[in-house]
Amino acid sequence: MEKRWLLKKQGSKQDNEKLANELNIEPILANLLTQRGVKTFDQAKAFFRPELGDLHDPFLMKDMDLAVVRIREAIIRGENILVYGDYDVDGTTSVALMYSFLKEFYDNVGYYVPDRYSEGYGVSFQGVDYAHKNSYSLVIALDCGIKANDKIDYAKENGIDFIVCDHHFPGAEIPDAVAVLDPKRPDCNYPFADLSGCGVGFKLIQAYAQKNDIDFERLIPYLDLVVVSIASDIVSIVDENRILSHYGLIQLNKDPREGLKSIISLAGLTEKDIAVEDIVFKIGPRINAAGRMESADKAVELLLADNERSAKIAANSVNFFNDARKNIDRTITQDALSVLADEKELSNRKSTVLYNSKWHKGVVGIVASRLIETHYRPTIVLTASNGVATGSARSVVGFDIYQAIEACSDLLENFGGHMYAAGLTLKIEKVPEFIERFEKIVCETIKDEQLIPQVEIDGRLDLNQVNAKFYRILKQFRPFGPGNMAPVFVAKNVADNGEGRIVGLTKEHLKLSLIQETDPFNNYSAIAFQQANLFEYINSGDFFDICFSIDENNYRGIKNLQLNIKDIKVNGTVEEVEKSRI
Repeated sequence: MEKRWLLKKQGSKQDNEKLANELNIEPILANLLTQRGVKTFDQAKAFFRPELGDLHDPFLMKDMDLAVVRIREAIIRGENILVYGDYDVDGTTSVALMYSFLKEFYDNVGYYVPDRYSEGYGVSFQGVDYAHKNSYSLVIALDCGIKANDKIDYAKENGIDFIVCDHHFPGAEIPDAVAVLDPKRPDCNYPFADLSGCGVGFKLIQAYAQKNDIDFERLIPYLDLVVVSIASDIVSIVDENRILSHYGLIQLNKDPREGLKSIISLAGLTEKDIAVEDIVFKIGPRINAAGRMESADKAVELLLADNERSAKIAANSVNFFNDARKNIDRTITQDALSVLADEKELSNRKSTVLYNSKWHKGVVGIVASRLIETHYRPTIVLTASNGVATGSARSVVGFDIYQAIEACSDLLENFGGHMYAAGLTLKIEKVPEFIERFEKIVCETIKDEQLIPQVEIDGRLDLNQVNAKFYRILKQFRPFGPGNMAPVFVAKNVADNGEGRIVGLTKEHLKLSLIQETDPFNNYSAIAFQQANLFEYINSGDFFDICFSIDENNYRGIKNLQLNIKDIKVNGTVEEVEKSRI
């Protein structure tokens, strides 16, 4: 699939040179900093050396004082507290965080995770009934609740108070709860709005600790859960999330809780310096699989395991679910691709919306993401569950799929989510009308260039600039993620030295040894995933352009720098990239 190469706006030469001199680094590295809003020595120090002391005051979040007081009252009165969370990674890490924190000093605490299939997303009437039946008078809802007005009203009628800790966009009315913590509330002036659900939960325990003389050091062990939520929920890794992620990764690498330690072992990450991408692709999916395939309770049990034996049992369980999930999503993806291939009129649409009542509800979000890899457009995959159509939406760069779904809200029973990912429920008979309405809205609002995959490039880099010192500084830009993606560079006129070959189980990747026209005597190791179709041209010895990131390859204990090639242009040049500058 052809991709657009977009060169990011470059920092001014004056700013770059000044910062490069102050930090004793190369101008290209200074340019990366100025692109990220870092223009002074002090700003660079804060960027490279995040400090927990720079976390925002949790009481800047609206209703935080009310939440802390209500929890304290419940403990003094001996009330039963129910920790309630969603069934995905963000929700289960949130439940594990809040439950284990409260259990440190209070016994009357339980937890509840709704069933994806019988209850659906978020706070459910069944969950409220469970709380009432088991005499819970306070429910702390995490990663959900911001649109659960009717359920929270129902709880109130039954003598149950709610504290909502959410990070999704609210509806027209804020729920009538004791406290609603959500930095996306329009009336909340918290300095950072993009916390994960678990991040909001962490702010609550931080606030409770401040008011009740609990040393902040006791909260640091919870940061492994927070970073897993931040990485898995794809929230931006800037501002407060950068600090939480930085120290969360330290905790995850040095002293993770037993459950995460077992997952790390099963994922083959024991000897690796775990980074955000390892959470996204190896740790998060395993935790998520329990809620997708059976019950998210299994994931919470894993995260709460307090000894090696129970952690291994729980980890093996979720790993089994993950293997089953991979088989199912592979099959459904093939089914969906067949539909797109067979129904030619779909190829002219600017959106993809597919419905099949037999598809597995737990994997439709993954399938939507897979479809975008081959059919690059806003995508929704729907299936049947409990008599309604339900599904997940995924978007392309720059297009707000949440707003597009919201424009169809009169056809929906329920919806929620973010700019790039959302969930929705509607009556089955309204699916055809929804498909047409959604396509109309996408056609009216999407730009043509947003329908072409793009690679954002940070700057030019000759291959002879790639060395140990350069990479050592580059690593200090981590943790990478939305808002601070791993830098991508462009190099002109490179060629394979003749040692290139096709690799991979299904021969889908290229392993190359590159030279550059301006530096023909040095070789640079490179990997180009899913680009084996270009081998014939590359093997001819002709020059081409590449955009790439820089990784450290660890093979049998031997580490070396490797170019991770994002795209290859046979006829493209940097000048063409610059014309498309953003």
